[in-house]
Amino acid sequence: MLENPRTSKINGIDLGALREIRAAIEQNADHGRVQFAVKTEWKGQTRSESVVESYTIGGDQVERHFTIAADEPLELLGTNAAPNPQELLMSAVNACMMVGYIAQAAMRGIKLEACRIETQGELDLRGFLGVDDSVPAGYRRIDYRVFIEGDGTREQYEEIHAAVRATSPNFFNMAQPIEMCGTLA
Repeated sequence: MLENPRTSKINGIDLGALREIRAAIEQNADHGRVQFAVKTEWKGQTRSESVVESYTIGGDQVERHFTIAADEPLELLGTNAAPNPQELLMSAVNACMMVGYIAQAAMRGIKLEACRIETQGELDLRGFLGVDDSVPAGYRRIDYRVFIEGDGTREQYEEIHAAVRATSPNFFNMAQPIEMCGTLA
């Protein structure tokens, strides 16, 4: 018996809804335009809180309410009350790619049992502290490993991996320069 494509879910992804979203964007590119924003305030020492209030999709504003805390470890003059910005950056990249792995597997009819991404990178604080101008303040390289378990084949997982690298917004953002346009108010 065939499953109803509108109510069929694989890996928690509603395939009918995904097809509908894709079709709407194919018909009108404006439906696919999304804008995200956060506000971040200093909370003392090295602590900060970022607040998410809404985002826009297809020109419509959607209310959301989340708070994201950040801090530094004790050894970097923080209070160790929350992940530091580098850990949040890696978490954001991993979370974005995770959506891709889950959705790509679902679109191929692959049911997953587990998916995990382990990411690491090394910074040289001489760049951040301005000790040596030849040392970059950020990463030169970030390494990650993806572990997938399910009813797919190794070849299918390789296809999914390639698709995620080609379509993940945060993979894209990390893999090439982004113009940062800051102003001081």
